[in-house]
Amino acid sequence: MINKLKNLGPGLLFAGAAVGVSHLVQSTRAGADFGMGLLWALLLINLFKYPFFQFGPRYTTATGESLLEGYKKLGKSVLAIYYILSLATMFTIQTAVTIVTAGLATTLFGDFISIKGWTIIILFICLSLLIFGKYKLLDQLMKVIIITLTVSTIIAISVALFNTETALVFKQVLPQNSIEIAFLIAFMGWMPAPLDIAVWQSLWVIEKNKNTKSYNTKSALFDFNVGYLSTIILGIGFVLLGTLVMFKSGETFSNSADTFASQLINMYTSNLGDWAYIIIGVAAFTTMFSTTLTTLDASPRAMAKTTQLLFKRASRLNYSFWIALLTLGTICIFLFLASEMGFLIKVATILSFITAPFYAIINYKLISSKHTPKAWQPSKFLHILSFTGIAFLIGFSLWYLTTL
Repeated sequence: MINKLKNLGPGLLFAGAAVGVSHLVQSTRAGADFGMGLLWALLLINLFKYPFFQFGPRYTTATGESLLEGYKKLGKSVLAIYYILSLATMFTIQTAVTIVTAGLATTLFGDFISIKGWTIIILFICLSLLIFGKYKLLDQLMKVIIITLTVSTIIAISVALFNTETALVFKQVLPQNSIEIAFLIAFMGWMPAPLDIAVWQSLWVIEKNKNTKSYNTKSALFDFNVGYLSTIILGIGFVLLGTLVMFKSGETFSNSADTFASQLINMYTSNLGDWAYIIIGVAAFTTMFSTTLTTLDASPRAMAKTTQLLFKRASRLNYSFWIALLTLGTICIFLFLASEMGFLIKVATILSFITAPFYAIINYKLISSKHTPKAWQPSKFLHILSFTGIAFLIGFSLWYLTTL
Protein backbone atom coordinates (compact mmCIF):
# COMPACT_ATOMS: atom_id res chain seq x y z
CA MET A 1 0.00 0.00 0.00
CA ILE A 2 2.88 2.40 0.82
CA ASN A 3 4.34 1.85 -2.66
CA LYS A 4 0.92 2.54 -4.19
CA LEU A 5 0.66 5.82 -2.30
CA LYS A 6 4.18 6.81 -3.36
CA ASN A 7 3.25 6.10 -6.97
CA LEU A 8 0.30 8.50 -6.87
CA GLY A 9 0.96 11.33 -9.31
CA PRO A 10 -0.67 11.58 -12.73
CA GLY A 11 -4.01 10.53 -11.23
CA LEU A 12 -3.86 13.43 -8.77
CA LEU A 13 -2.77 15.76 -11.55
CA PHE A 14 -5.87 14.61 -13.41
CA ALA A 15 -7.94 15.50 -10.33
CA GLY A 16 -6.18 18.86 -10.08
CA ALA A 17 -6.98 19.67 -13.69
CA ALA A 18 -10.54 18.36 -13.44
CA VAL A 19 -11.65 19.92 -10.16
CA GLY A 20 -11.97 23.52 -11.27
CA VAL A 21 -14.62 25.38 -13.19
CA SER A 22 -16.67 22.18 -13.54
CA HIS A 23 -16.90 21.87 -9.75
CA LEU A 24 -16.57 25.32 -8.23
CA VAL A 25 -18.63 27.18 -10.83
CA GLN A 26 -20.81 24.67 -12.69
CA SER A 27 -21.56 22.26 -9.83
CA THR A 28 -22.29 25.11 -7.43
CA ARG A 29 -24.63 26.66 -10.00
CA ALA A 30 -26.30 23.29 -10.56
CA GLY A 31 -27.03 23.09 -6.84
CA ALA A 32 -28.13 26.72 -6.66
CA ASP A 33 -30.53 26.44 -9.63
CA PHE A 34 -31.76 22.83 -9.43
CA GLY A 35 -30.95 21.66 -5.91
CA MET A 36 -29.95 17.99 -6.05
CA GLY A 37 -32.02 17.61 -9.24
CA LEU A 38 -29.04 17.23 -11.58
CA LEU A 39 -27.28 14.58 -9.51
CA TRP A 40 -28.29 12.06 -12.19
CA ALA A 41 -26.37 14.05 -14.82
CA LEU A 42 -23.25 14.25 -12.67
CA LEU A 43 -23.18 10.52 -11.93
CA LEU A 44 -24.13 9.48 -15.46
CA ILE A 45 -21.52 11.60 -17.23
CA ASN A 46 -18.80 10.43 -14.82
CA LEU A 47 -19.76 6.82 -15.52
CA PHE A 48 -19.84 7.17 -19.30
CA LYS A 49 -16.62 9.20 -19.54
CA TYR A 50 -14.70 6.88 -17.21
CA PRO A 51 -13.34 4.36 -19.75
CA PHE A 52 -12.12 7.04 -22.18
CA PHE A 53 -10.12 8.79 -19.46
CA GLN A 54 -8.81 5.48 -18.11
CA PHE A 55 -7.55 4.43 -21.55
CA GLY A 56 -4.88 7.17 -21.31
CA PRO A 57 -2.76 5.70 -18.48
CA ARG A 58 -3.71 2.16 -19.59
CA TYR A 59 -2.33 2.64 -23.11
CA THR A 60 0.77 4.59 -22.06
CA THR A 61 1.97 2.16 -19.39
CA ALA A 62 1.19 -0.83 -21.62
CA THR A 63 3.08 0.54 -24.65
CA GLY A 64 5.58 3.09 -23.29
CA GLU A 65 4.21 5.83 -25.52
CA SER A 66 1.62 8.58 -25.12
CA LEU A 67 -1.83 8.65 -26.69
CA LEU A 68 -0.48 11.14 -29.24
CA GLU A 69 1.84 8.52 -30.76
CA GLY A 70 -1.13 6.19 -30.76
CA TYR A 71 -3.29 8.74 -32.58
CA LYS A 72 -0.61 9.01 -35.26
CA LYS A 73 -0.69 5.22 -35.69
CA LEU A 74 -4.43 5.47 -36.33
CA GLY A 75 -3.68 7.96 -39.09
CA LYS A 76 -1.97 11.32 -39.37
CA SER A 77 -5.37 12.92 -40.02
CA VAL A 78 -6.54 11.86 -36.53
CA LEU A 79 -3.56 13.61 -34.96
CA ALA A 80 -4.15 16.67 -37.17
CA ILE A 81 -7.79 16.90 -36.00
CA TYR A 82 -6.60 16.73 -32.39
CA TYR A 83 -4.06 19.48 -33.13
CA ILE A 84 -6.72 21.78 -34.63
CA LEU A 85 -9.23 21.16 -31.83
CA SER A 86 -6.60 21.80 -29.17
CA LEU A 87 -5.41 24.98 -30.85
CA ALA A 88 -9.01 26.20 -31.06
CA THR A 89 -9.84 25.58 -27.39
CA MET A 90 -6.62 25.88 -25.34
CA PHE A 91 -6.66 29.68 -25.03
CA THR A 92 -10.36 29.85 -24.11
CA ILE A 93 -9.99 27.10 -21.51
CA GLN A 94 -6.90 28.68 -19.94
CA THR A 95 -8.54 32.11 -19.87
CA ALA A 96 -11.73 30.74 -18.30
CA VAL A 97 -9.93 29.00 -15.42
CA THR A 98 -7.47 31.87 -14.86
CA ILE A 99 -10.24 34.49 -14.72
CA VAL A 100 -12.02 32.61 -11.94
CA THR A 101 -8.73 32.16 -10.03
CA ALA A 102 -7.95 35.88 -10.36
CA GLY A 103 -11.46 36.77 -9.19
CA LEU A 104 -11.00 34.65 -6.08
CA ALA A 105 -7.58 36.19 -5.42
CA THR A 106 -9.12 39.67 -5.62
CA THR A 107 -11.82 38.69 -3.11
CA LEU A 108 -9.50 36.85 -0.71
CA PHE A 109 -6.35 38.97 -0.75
CA GLY A 110 -7.83 42.39 -1.45
CA ASP A 111 -8.57 44.59 -4.43
CA PHE A 112 -5.47 46.74 -3.92
CA ILE A 113 -4.32 44.85 -7.03
CA SER A 114 -6.79 44.88 -9.94
CA ILE A 115 -8.19 41.64 -11.34
CA LYS A 116 -6.04 42.21 -14.42
CA GLY A 117 -3.01 42.49 -12.18
CA TRP A 118 -3.93 39.30 -10.32
CA THR A 119 -4.36 37.46 -13.63
CA ILE A 120 -0.83 38.36 -14.71
CA ILE A 121 0.62 37.56 -11.26
CA ILE A 122 -1.08 34.13 -11.08
CA LEU A 123 -0.02 33.21 -14.61
CA PHE A 124 3.59 34.15 -13.93
CA ILE A 125 3.65 32.29 -10.60
CA CYS A 126 2.40 29.18 -12.41
CA LEU A 127 4.83 29.78 -15.27
CA SER A 128 7.77 30.07 -12.87
CA LEU A 129 6.78 26.90 -10.97
CA LEU A 130 6.59 24.93 -14.21
CA ILE A 131 9.71 26.30 -15.90
CA PHE A 132 11.99 25.94 -12.87
CA GLY A 133 10.33 23.12 -10.93
CA LYS A 134 9.26 21.06 -13.96
CA TYR A 135 7.14 17.92 -13.57
CA LYS A 136 8.68 16.81 -10.26
CA LEU A 137 7.57 19.97 -8.42
CA LEU A 138 4.15 19.84 -10.08
CA ASP A 139 3.73 16.23 -8.90
CA GLN A 140 4.69 17.05 -5.30
CA LEU A 141 2.70 20.30 -5.16
CA MET A 142 -0.48 18.70 -6.43
CA LYS A 143 -0.55 16.17 -3.57
CA VAL A 144 -0.59 19.05 -1.06
CA ILE A 145 -3.22 20.99 -3.05
CA ILE A 146 -5.61 18.04 -3.44
CA ILE A 147 -5.38 17.16 0.28
CA THR A 148 -6.00 20.82 1.24
CA LEU A 149 -8.93 21.04 -1.17
CA THR A 150 -10.52 17.81 0.05
CA VAL A 151 -10.22 18.63 3.77
CA SER A 152 -11.54 22.20 3.43
CA THR A 153 -14.45 21.07 1.23
CA ILE A 154 -15.46 18.29 3.64
CA ILE A 155 -15.41 20.75 6.57
CA ALA A 156 -17.56 23.23 4.61
CA ILE A 157 -20.11 20.52 3.70
CA SER A 158 -20.26 19.21 7.28
CA VAL A 159 -20.92 22.68 8.68
CA ALA A 160 -23.55 23.43 6.01
CA LEU A 161 -25.35 20.15 6.77
CA PHE A 162 -25.25 20.89 10.50
CA ASN A 163 -26.63 24.41 10.08
CA THR A 164 -29.41 23.69 7.61
CA GLU A 165 -32.99 23.28 8.76
CA THR A 166 -34.31 22.35 5.30
CA ALA A 167 -34.60 18.71 4.32
CA LEU A 168 -32.71 17.74 1.19
CA VAL A 169 -34.91 16.81 -1.76
CA PHE A 170 -33.40 14.30 -4.19
CA LYS A 171 -36.13 14.47 -6.85
CA GLN A 172 -34.33 14.42 -10.21
CA VAL A 173 -35.25 16.90 -12.95
CA LEU A 174 -34.73 17.14 -16.70
CA PRO A 175 -34.15 20.72 -17.92
CA GLN A 176 -36.90 21.91 -20.26
CA ASN A 177 -36.19 25.26 -21.93
CA SER A 178 -33.22 26.17 -24.13
CA ILE A 179 -31.38 28.06 -21.37
CA GLU A 180 -31.64 25.13 -18.95
CA ILE A 181 -30.62 22.63 -21.65
CA ALA A 182 -27.59 24.77 -22.55
CA PHE A 183 -26.57 24.77 -18.88
CA LEU A 184 -26.99 20.98 -18.66
CA ILE A 185 -24.71 20.47 -21.67
CA ALA A 186 -22.16 22.93 -20.28
CA PHE A 187 -22.36 21.19 -16.89
CA MET A 188 -21.67 17.78 -18.42
CA GLY A 189 -19.10 19.17 -20.88
CA TRP A 190 -16.55 19.76 -18.12
CA MET A 191 -17.76 17.15 -15.65
CA PRO A 192 -15.42 15.89 -14.41
CA ALA A 193 -13.26 17.32 -17.22
CA PRO A 194 -12.98 17.59 -21.03
CA LEU A 195 -12.10 14.22 -22.57
CA ASP A 196 -8.86 15.51 -24.10
CA ILE A 197 -7.40 15.45 -20.57
CA ALA A 198 -6.80 11.74 -21.24
CA VAL A 199 -4.00 12.92 -23.55
CA TRP A 200 -2.59 15.14 -20.80
CA GLN A 201 -2.55 12.28 -18.33
CA SER A 202 -0.76 10.00 -20.77
CA LEU A 203 1.98 12.66 -21.07
CA TRP A 204 2.19 12.99 -17.27
CA VAL A 205 2.55 9.20 -17.06
CA ILE A 206 5.57 9.42 -19.40
CA GLU A 207 7.12 12.03 -17.08
CA LYS A 208 6.29 9.96 -13.99
CA ASN A 209 8.07 6.95 -15.51
CA LYS A 210 11.26 8.99 -15.84
CA ASN A 211 11.35 9.39 -12.05
CA THR A 212 9.67 6.16 -10.86
CA LYS A 213 10.49 2.90 -12.59
CA SER A 214 7.85 1.01 -10.57
CA TYR A 215 4.97 2.94 -12.17
CA ASN A 216 3.44 0.08 -14.18
CA THR A 217 -0.05 -0.42 -15.62
CA LYS A 218 -1.56 -1.73 -12.37
CA SER A 219 -0.20 1.16 -10.29
CA ALA A 220 -1.23 3.64 -13.01
CA LEU A 221 -4.82 2.37 -12.96
CA PHE A 222 -4.90 2.53 -9.14
CA ASP A 223 -3.54 6.07 -9.29
CA PHE A 224 -6.13 7.07 -11.89
CA ASN A 225 -9.02 5.50 -9.97
CA VAL A 226 -8.04 7.41 -6.81
CA GLY A 227 -7.97 10.69 -8.75
CA TYR A 228 -11.21 9.94 -10.60
CA LEU A 229 -13.11 8.96 -7.46
CA SER A 230 -11.89 12.18 -5.82
CA THR A 231 -13.39 14.27 -8.63
CA ILE A 232 -16.76 12.52 -8.28
CA ILE A 233 -16.89 12.97 -4.50
CA LEU A 234 -15.87 16.64 -4.75
CA GLY A 235 -18.37 17.20 -7.57
CA ILE A 236 -21.22 15.87 -5.39
CA GLY A 237 -19.84 17.99 -2.55
CA PHE A 238 -20.03 21.25 -4.49
CA VAL A 239 -23.56 20.44 -5.76
CA LEU A 240 -24.50 19.78 -2.15
CA LEU A 241 -22.96 23.06 -1.00
CA GLY A 242 -24.78 24.95 -3.74
CA THR A 243 -28.05 23.30 -2.70
CA LEU A 244 -27.64 23.88 1.04
CA VAL A 245 -26.52 27.48 0.78
CA MET A 246 -27.97 28.92 -2.43
CA PHE A 247 -30.98 26.91 -3.63
CA LYS A 248 -34.11 29.12 -3.75
CA SER A 249 -32.13 32.05 -2.36
CA GLY A 250 -33.14 34.30 -5.26
CA GLU A 251 -29.52 35.21 -5.97
CA THR A 252 -28.21 35.27 -9.54
CA PHE A 253 -24.53 34.95 -10.33
CA SER A 254 -22.65 37.71 -12.11
CA ASN A 255 -20.62 37.07 -15.28
CA SER A 256 -17.83 39.28 -13.92
CA ALA A 257 -15.06 37.19 -12.35
CA ASP A 258 -14.41 39.32 -9.26
CA THR A 259 -18.12 39.90 -8.62
CA PHE A 260 -18.84 36.17 -9.01
CA ALA A 261 -16.07 35.24 -6.59
CA SER A 262 -17.28 37.78 -4.05
CA GLN A 263 -20.89 36.55 -4.40
CA LEU A 264 -19.82 32.93 -4.02
CA ILE A 265 -17.78 33.40 -0.85
CA ASN A 266 -20.16 35.96 0.72
CA MET A 267 -23.17 33.70 0.20
CA TYR A 268 -21.41 30.89 2.01
CA THR A 269 -20.28 33.09 4.90
CA SER A 270 -23.69 34.76 5.27
CA ASN A 271 -25.24 31.33 5.76
CA LEU A 272 -22.47 29.55 7.61
CA GLY A 273 -20.97 32.48 9.52
CA ASP A 274 -17.96 34.77 9.05
CA TRP A 275 -15.63 32.16 10.50
CA ALA A 276 -16.25 30.01 7.40
CA TYR A 277 -14.75 32.69 5.13
CA ILE A 278 -11.23 31.29 5.31
CA ILE A 279 -12.36 27.66 4.83
CA ILE A 280 -14.49 28.46 1.77
CA GLY A 281 -11.79 30.78 0.48
CA VAL A 282 -9.07 28.12 0.78
CA ALA A 283 -11.30 25.48 -0.85
CA ALA A 284 -12.25 27.77 -3.71
CA PHE A 285 -8.78 29.18 -4.36
CA THR A 286 -6.94 25.84 -4.19
CA THR A 287 -9.57 24.40 -6.56
CA MET A 288 -8.94 27.03 -9.20
CA PHE A 289 -5.19 27.42 -8.67
CA SER A 290 -4.66 23.69 -9.20
CA THR A 291 -6.62 23.85 -12.46
CA THR A 292 -4.76 26.93 -13.68
CA LEU A 293 -1.40 25.32 -12.90
CA THR A 294 -2.13 21.91 -14.47
CA THR A 295 -3.76 23.29 -17.63
CA LEU A 296 -0.86 25.70 -18.13
CA ASP A 297 1.48 22.69 -18.04
CA ALA A 298 -0.59 20.19 -20.00
CA SER A 299 -1.71 22.12 -23.08
CA PRO A 300 1.85 23.23 -24.02
CA ARG A 301 3.15 19.73 -23.30
CA ALA A 302 0.53 18.23 -25.63
CA MET A 303 0.98 20.86 -28.36
CA ALA A 304 4.77 20.49 -28.33
CA LYS A 305 4.54 16.72 -28.69
CA THR A 306 1.88 16.93 -31.41
CA THR A 307 3.93 19.50 -33.33
CA GLN A 308 6.95 17.22 -33.12
CA LEU A 309 4.96 14.25 -34.44
CA LEU A 310 3.30 16.19 -37.27
CA PHE A 311 6.24 18.37 -38.33
CA LYS A 312 9.52 16.61 -37.65
CA ARG A 313 11.60 19.75 -38.16
CA ALA A 314 9.56 21.97 -35.84
CA SER A 315 12.00 21.65 -32.93
CA ARG A 316 11.70 25.34 -32.03
CA LEU A 317 8.00 24.92 -31.31
CA ASN A 318 8.80 23.13 -28.05
CA TYR A 319 7.27 23.19 -24.56
CA SER A 320 8.85 26.57 -23.72
CA PHE A 321 7.44 28.13 -26.90
CA TRP A 322 3.91 26.85 -26.31
CA ILE A 323 3.79 27.74 -22.61
CA ALA A 324 4.96 31.28 -23.41
CA LEU A 325 2.40 31.56 -26.23
CA LEU A 326 -0.40 30.25 -24.00
CA THR A 327 0.51 32.69 -21.22
CA LEU A 328 0.58 35.70 -23.55
CA GLY A 329 -2.54 34.58 -25.41
CA THR A 330 -4.44 34.18 -22.14
CA ILE A 331 -3.46 37.67 -21.01
CA CYS A 332 -4.53 39.17 -24.36
CA ILE A 333 -7.93 37.43 -24.34
CA PHE A 334 -8.45 38.43 -20.73
CA LEU A 335 -7.75 42.11 -21.39
CA PHE A 336 -10.56 42.22 -23.95
CA LEU A 337 -13.07 39.80 -22.38
CA ALA A 338 -12.55 40.19 -18.62
CA SER A 339 -16.21 41.07 -18.03
CA GLU A 340 -17.47 38.04 -19.99
CA MET A 341 -16.41 35.21 -17.69
CA GLY A 342 -19.80 33.51 -18.00
CA PHE A 343 -19.68 33.65 -21.79
CA LEU A 344 -16.12 32.27 -21.92
CA ILE A 345 -16.97 29.39 -19.60
CA LYS A 346 -20.13 28.60 -21.57
CA VAL A 347 -18.25 28.53 -24.90
CA ALA A 348 -15.38 26.42 -23.51
CA THR A 349 -17.62 23.87 -21.78
CA ILE A 350 -20.04 23.45 -24.69
CA LEU A 351 -17.13 23.01 -27.13
CA SER A 352 -15.73 20.35 -24.81
CA PHE A 353 -19.02 18.43 -24.81
CA ILE A 354 -19.57 18.62 -28.57
CA THR A 355 -16.02 17.36 -29.27
CA ALA A 356 -16.26 14.61 -26.62
CA PRO A 357 -17.54 11.93 -29.04
CA PHE A 358 -14.41 12.38 -31.20
CA TYR A 359 -12.07 11.70 -28.27
CA ALA A 360 -14.24 8.85 -26.99
CA ILE A 361 -14.19 7.07 -30.37
CA ILE A 362 -10.46 7.44 -31.07
CA ASN A 363 -9.46 6.46 -27.52
CA TYR A 364 -11.64 3.36 -27.70
CA LYS A 365 -10.42 2.50 -31.20
CA LEU A 366 -6.79 2.82 -30.11
CA ILE A 367 -7.07 0.76 -26.91
CA SER A 368 -8.91 -2.00 -28.79
CA SER A 369 -6.49 -2.07 -31.74
CA LYS A 370 -3.40 -4.11 -32.52
CA HIS A 371 -1.31 -1.23 -31.16
CA THR A 372 -2.26 -2.19 -27.57
CA PRO A 373 -0.99 -5.49 -26.10
CA LYS A 374 -3.82 -8.02 -25.77
CA ALA A 375 -3.25 -8.33 -22.01
CA TRP A 376 -4.18 -4.67 -21.47
CA GLN A 377 -7.05 -4.31 -23.91
CA PRO A 378 -10.45 -3.54 -22.30
CA SER A 379 -12.50 -6.16 -20.52
CA LYS A 380 -15.95 -7.13 -21.78
CA PHE A 381 -17.50 -4.75 -19.23
CA LEU A 382 -15.35 -1.83 -20.46
CA HIS A 383 -16.27 -2.65 -24.07
CA ILE A 384 -19.98 -2.46 -23.21
CA LEU A 385 -19.50 0.71 -21.14
CA SER A 386 -17.51 2.28 -23.99
CA PHE A 387 -20.22 1.57 -26.58
CA THR A 388 -22.89 2.92 -24.23
CA GLY A 389 -20.79 5.98 -23.44
CA ILE A 390 -20.18 6.81 -27.10
CA ALA A 391 -23.90 6.49 -27.85
CA PHE A 392 -24.72 8.71 -24.84
CA LEU A 393 -22.23 11.44 -25.83
CA ILE A 394 -23.36 11.48 -29.47
CA GLY A 395 -27.05 11.43 -28.49
CA PHE A 396 -26.77 14.31 -26.05
CA SER A 397 -24.68 16.37 -28.49
CA LEU A 398 -27.32 15.90 -31.22
CA TRP A 399 -30.09 16.71 -28.74
CA TYR A 400 -28.36 19.96 -27.81
CA LEU A 401 -27.70 20.95 -31.45
CA THR A 402 -31.34 20.36 -32.37
CA THR A 403 -32.55 22.59 -29.51
CA LEU A 404 -30.47 25.63 -30.53
